Amino acid sequence: MKRLNYNNKVFRAVANSENGQTSHETLFYYKQEGNIITAEYNGGCIIKGHLIGIVDAENKIDMRYHQVDDNNIIRTGSCISTPEVLKNGKIRLHEVWEWTSGDFSSGTSMIEEV
Repeated sequence: MKRLNYNNKVFRAVANSENGQTSHETLFYYKQEGNIITAEYNGGCIIKGHLIGIVDAENKIDMRYHQVDDNNIIRTGSCISTPEVLKNGKIRLHEVWEWTSGDFSSGTSMIEEV
C-alpha cells in the first residue's frame, strides 16, 4: 500500500455516533513527522482539542485525544482511524473510538479531507 502523508491536511467531521462530540463544524489540522501524527481541532461544541498518534505500515492511525467542550469539561479518548482514498484523491478516515473518561462509551465517526 502506498504511504499516505497526513502532514498539513485539514479534515472535517462528516459523521459521528450520537454519544460523540464532533460535528460538521469540527475541523482537524493534522501534522506528521515520520510516523507520528499530531493535530489540533475545534468547532461545534469543542472549544479546543489535541490528538497524538502513530501511523502504521497500512496508514492506520492509533491515537489518543483530549478536548475541552463548551461546558468546560475535559474529555479523553482513544481511536483507530482507517484511511480510504476517495476518487478525487482526498482522504476519508473511518474511525472507531472510545471515551477514556466520562461514560466510557464507544462509537464510530468519519472525517474527510477538506
